[in-house]
Amino acid sequence: MFAKIKKRDGREVHFDDSKITDAIFKAARSVGGEDRETAMELTLGVLRMLKQQSNGQVFGVEDVQDVVEKILIEKGHAKTAKAYILYRDRRSRVRDAKGELMDVVEDIVKETDRDNANVGNSPSAKMLQIASAASRRYYLTRLIDEDYSLAHSRGDIHIHDLDFYATTCNCLQIPLEKLLKEGFNTGHGYIRPPKRPASATSLAAIILQSSQNDMFGGQSFPFFDKQIAPSMDGADEDKVYQAMEALVFNLNSMHSRAGSQVPFSSINLGTDTSEEGRGVTRNFLLAYEAGLGRGENPIFPNVIFRVKKGVSFDPQDPNYDLFQLAVRVASKRLNPTFSFMDSSFNKPYDDQVAYMGCRTRTMDNRRGPAVTTGRGNLSFTTINLPRLGIKAERNMKTFYRLLDEVTELTINQLYHRFQVQCRLKVKDLPFVMGQGMYLGSEDLKPDDSIEPAIVNGTLTVGFIGLAEMLVALTGYHHGQSKDSQQLGLEIVNYLRRKTDEACERFNLNYTLLATPAEGTCGRYVRLDRKEYGIIPGITNQEYYTNSYHIPVHFPISSFDKISLEGPYHRFCNAGHISYVEFAAPPQHNPEAVEAIIRHMAESDMGYGGINYPVDFCCNCGLQGVINEPNCPRCGSADIRRIRRITGYLSTIDRFNDGKVEELKHRLPHS
Repeated sequence: MFAKIKKRDGREVHFDDSKITDAIFKAARSVGGEDRETAMELTLGVLRMLKQQSNGQVFGVEDVQDVVEKILIEKGHAKTAKAYILYRDRRSRVRDAKGELMDVVEDIVKETDRDNANVGNSPSAKMLQIASAASRRYYLTRLIDEDYSLAHSRGDIHIHDLDFYATTCNCLQIPLEKLLKEGFNTGHGYIRPPKRPASATSLAAIILQSSQNDMFGGQSFPFFDKQIAPSMDGADEDKVYQAMEALVFNLNSMHSRAGSQVPFSSINLGTDTSEEGRGVTRNFLLAYEAGLGRGENPIFPNVIFRVKKGVSFDPQDPNYDLFQLAVRVASKRLNPTFSFMDSSFNKPYDDQVAYMGCRTRTMDNRRGPAVTTGRGNLSFTTINLPRLGIKAERNMKTFYRLLDEVTELTINQLYHRFQVQCRLKVKDLPFVMGQGMYLGSEDLKPDDSIEPAIVNGTLTVGFIGLAEMLVALTGYHHGQSKDSQQLGLEIVNYLRRKTDEACERFNLNYTLLATPAEGTCGRYVRLDRKEYGIIPGITNQEYYTNSYHIPVHFPISSFDKISLEGPYHRFCNAGHISYVEFAAPPQHNPEAVEAIIRHMAESDMGYGGINYPVDFCCNCGLQGVINEPNCPRCGSADIRRIRRITGYLSTIDRFNDGKVEELKHRLPHS
């Protein structure tokens, strides 16, 4: 009856009516039908209707499928019609995903995307991102439940590191002392314990790199001073310094994760009062202060200096001199940031709480000991708060109903991901699990599930854009109104209660995170602007404000900003951070920096730091704030501009568009 049919790509091919019969028969079988003769009769009906509609033109595939649906419904085969329609929809979504994937690959071949400012533009980086794009499409269309997939695609939630959904976990606080004492195996042979300081720090760098290759998130030493101090026993100051200098150099040059990134590394230090531990902290800070080979500012590791009364915070404390050194280095190099062991939520654990540079904190544990070492976050998903504020139209009853719905969906999606992660075996994470680094993995065999270990990890609900949400609900953000501040605290406390309830329901470690939104900040606002238009104070910028932070463009003093953000830290038990912004490095005013850090401690913060521009001329070595495009000393345009982005340092040429706009709007705090 028909000779040709037009494919979706425009090609005309031979028309084969048996394909219509096959499709109808498959749909019928899926709902209990087994009669191929009926499928053939229905096919004849399809052909007759096509002939009636024909004007001598070649039909397209979609035209034929429309007629099949119509015939099935008209002939009383409603169940078969529904199955056929659902199958057609699934196939359409798969085709769309493939088409989108090809577009993404084409863009990546030209230049890598900038969702992660730690990723460069090398061939291996491009290959990693192409694989990531393919993985994301696969998980959204094949593995993840449709409710979660649609919520992510719409922008109600953001499933972070979606490309690693079924292959690994997020991050780890590494038991460095165990590996240095016992030795370890990276897969090509046993590495014996080190005998010299330089060997110890070289192996520490290799451990970070090897662990990074097993996971998608950050790697951290929770007690670097205590963990590596035994390897420094008896060494003179010069050898310890050289070992720490080598560590800084290695962590800024040793690429991992398919060659695309240096390890996303963090080290916590500052509370070991032994002479060896103090020597580690002192010499590491001095090596970091000196910078790289020509004095460049190091990017990694993130350095977190522990502050604790009786240990390092007051003049009479044994490590107060190290605290002052940390303040001096932070005033020149942006790092270290500072964690506060005396805050109301950290104090019960003495000095045992560790952070990562991106702000991650892992402490409470329903399924094992409440320790930091050997544990980490498994995955996290972020809620789009501004969208809820817009949709509520200033009706708080509606807002809380919407918040309930999306929080429940997020909690359930995280449980789904946990179940998927439990399918992994020890041999799938050969270094992290195979070396017994993760708490609970010590006695597992290669073919065992990693579930006994990862029950000690955390599943984390995150949020972004509290400020814009408050504008939608009240007309003012929390820097502008005491009532908005109170409402903001009530809403974040409500989210914390929801995650605590999830802990009881699933007997897992659900936690609440002040999300380090990098790519998400721009993605959400683009989607919301498309849906709701430009709304002043909400969607009129190219980014949403990070977590509970006061908007970067709002004029406010550093002390007032700290006072307003401090109360949110206690609710965000998965991690939190606050900053103040300076116009230039405050290296000639360390007293002001110390005053700010002390006010952070007084405001019950868990983790904080200072920001300012750090520019470096790669031609002549001039360092400072270079506001013009070219170096004022030599005229070179090769300027390395370092800024903090969502917790860690990077050069601004790697910032995504949303973060570039945010950077432009950052106002120094008086």
